[in-house]
Amino acid sequence: MALGATAAGLQLMVIRQGLAPVLAGLAGGIAGALAVGRILRGLLFEVTPADPLTVASVAVVLLGVAAVACYIPAFRVTRADPLAALRYE
Repeated sequence: MALGATAAGLQLMVIRQGLAPVLAGLAGGIAGALAVGRILRGLLFEVTPADPLTVASVAVVLLGVAAVACYIPAFRVTRADPLAALRYE
């Protein structure tokens, strides 16, 4: 903020940097779960290995938790004193 960034811009940057690895991991995890689900088909009861409702609900919960975990530091960034941050560096 000392160099001209807006509070909204800083929040967006922190949230974007926090959610990028989560989205990459989620994509890889879904692909892995679908691949392993076919192998473990006999161990699953009353649910198919590629049940869209289960996969979507887990993805939404994971994204929600990650978004909250990213929003807390993003909110704190806007409350930081820019001069104190510059002195620290």
